Amino acid sequence: MTTTTLAVLVPLLPFLGALAGLLLGRTAPGFARPLAVLPTLASLALAATVAARQGGGPPVDAATELTPTGSVPIELALHIDGFAALTAVVVGTVATCVQIYSTGYLRDDPRYPSYAALVSLFTSAMLLVVYTGDLMVLLVGWEVMGICSYFLVGHYWETPEARAASLKAFLVTKLGDVPFLIGLFALAADAGSFRITRILGAVAHGGIDHPTLVALLLLAGVAGKSAQFPLHTWLPDAMAGPTPVSALIHAATMVAAGVYFVARLLPLFEASQAAMTVLAVMAAVTMTGSALAALAQDDIKRVLAYSTIGQLGYMTGALAVADRGAAVFHLLSHGAFKALLFLAAGVIIHAAGTNSLAAMSRMSHLRDRVPDAYWTMTVALLALAAIPPFSGFFSKEAVLGVAEHVVTGHTEHAPAAAGWIVLLAGLLTALLTAAYATRLWLLAFRGRGTEAPDHGRQPVTMTTVLWLLAVPSLAFGGFAFRVLPDWFDGHDLTPTLTTSVLGTGVALVGGIVTYATWRHTTAHAAGQVEAEAIASHAPAYGDVAYAADPSDPGRLLLGRLHRHAAVGFHLDAVYSALFVRPVRAGASLVRFLDREVVDTYVRGAGTLPRWLGAAVRRAQTGNLQTYVSALLAGTVVLAVAAVLVATGA
Repeated sequence: MTTTTLAVLVPLLPFLGALAGLLLGRTAPGFARPLAVLPTLASLALAATVAARQGGGPPVDAATELTPTGSVPIELALHIDGFAALTAVVVGTVATCVQIYSTGYLRDDPRYPSYAALVSLFTSAMLLVVYTGDLMVLLVGWEVMGICSYFLVGHYWETPEARAASLKAFLVTKLGDVPFLIGLFALAADAGSFRITRILGAVAHGGIDHPTLVALLLLAGVAGKSAQFPLHTWLPDAMAGPTPVSALIHAATMVAAGVYFVARLLPLFEASQAAMTVLAVMAAVTMTGSALAALAQDDIKRVLAYSTIGQLGYMTGALAVADRGAAVFHLLSHGAFKALLFLAAGVIIHAAGTNSLAAMSRMSHLRDRVPDAYWTMTVALLALAAIPPFSGFFSKEAVLGVAEHVVTGHTEHAPAAAGWIVLLAGLLTALLTAAYATRLWLLAFRGRGTEAPDHGRQPVTMTTVLWLLAVPSLAFGGFAFRVLPDWFDGHDLTPTLTTSVLGTGVALVGGIVTYATWRHTTAHAAGQVEAEAIASHAPAYGDVAYAADPSDPGRLLLGRLHRHAAVGFHLDAVYSALFVRPVRAGASLVRFLDREVVDTYVRGAGTLPRWLGAAVRRAQTGNLQTYVSALLAGTVVLAVAAVLVATGA
């Protein structure tokens, strides 16, 4: 088969698997697992074949007109370059691992068939975004991912947290999608096409009339989809869904879509210095704010959620200094170790005996009970903290390196201010990332909370996936920085000495200080833990009673900032005051007007004829003498009136 045919099958197979799963899930539940795993696995194999054939060479382009629309046609188009080919492989790898893992994680869930079908549809939508060469077709995949996230985050719909989280995720991302859609139409109107290649050609020849306005409109959608400040608040709450869904959303779909979109259209953003500066500021605030928030979270999945927000900030920071190679390099590396982190957290949650959440301060002795999660999560946390030679070191240093090049004037594709913003924020975030990664490891595996009941060994499908993902988390970066430039724009991704020393140095400082703080707090809390571990006084969490671990170093490290960071710096409260309360007040006013004004008018309009009818009905007595008397009286009145009129005349 041709490369084009194979590429068409890559998103089509998971879509067909989702369709079959939805149709057969209830009537033949035994087919749910094969229909979940096999199409996604086949799609991964085809994506790898497409990548091998593309080989970092010229892009694969193919198009056919979908429908005539007048001046701007919509086309079914493929545009597969090195970025698209490798991103599709990562999406397929993570999606396959999630589907295999879910067969064990949700083995007793009665809604597994619909869950698996939605995961397949989610995967198909992301693959469509990656491969398509037409922005309107990209928009279809973009929105399908939004609706899939709504259903998957709300999988445990019987809990109020899941219902609220799914609705919040949908509304916040849609808030960004409105200006995003306007930006797409404005871009197509200027370029005369939705085709990405033609749009980039128009950008190169100065054919976009208002690049700053278009870029800022598109950034609003990117901020919503990729959970960047200020539209990031939905992602931590989305942890109410099943843990494998979190792995898929954070590692390969949904949040990666925004970064990938900007990478595809980076020349458009480069055409506006203002847009690049805004992107740099957005990345810096996102990185530092999310890292501080992660250091204050107690739930293990919320720590990882804020971590994802920060790592996406690194990617947008690389784009802000005009290097999509470094951005996509970190996207690929992050996909492996973040999927591993979430799936290992799922094993911990499963061992802790809760549904979808686990408080780290209430964990104890998990190292011996979940050795697979312990070792693989240790690898992933070292990659997250960018400790050499793990994969996160090479990809994160690529971002810091390109920021340094902008600062030192080695490139003029981005403003120097953007370089300084990304470099300083990136180094500060590296310090904080190592701190919260160390804190997570200490509390999860060496914590002193009350031990939960042992729920037995984890399914082999779950632990096998962890070891599979540990391989790229450890080894991917070591060779990727040498190979990827041939697949990307040819920009060198080799770590530079200055940023390598600075980045690794601050990461080691963050980890060592956190460990020393933990040792200090542990020494002072030893007696307190003994007293608080009495089951009758332990707070309930999920379906198990726990006693909290008072040795959390995050409180001491953050000080007075801790309570603000724990609630995301009150951004939800700000949104509630600015948007939620006014909308609710407006809804209450409309309801009052509807009930007290409109309904009163309608009721009054019906009451008057009813009263008049009642009065007329009483006059119809059926007595002939009464009718004659009324007739005579009326005649006399008319006669008198006529006389008065005549006399007056």
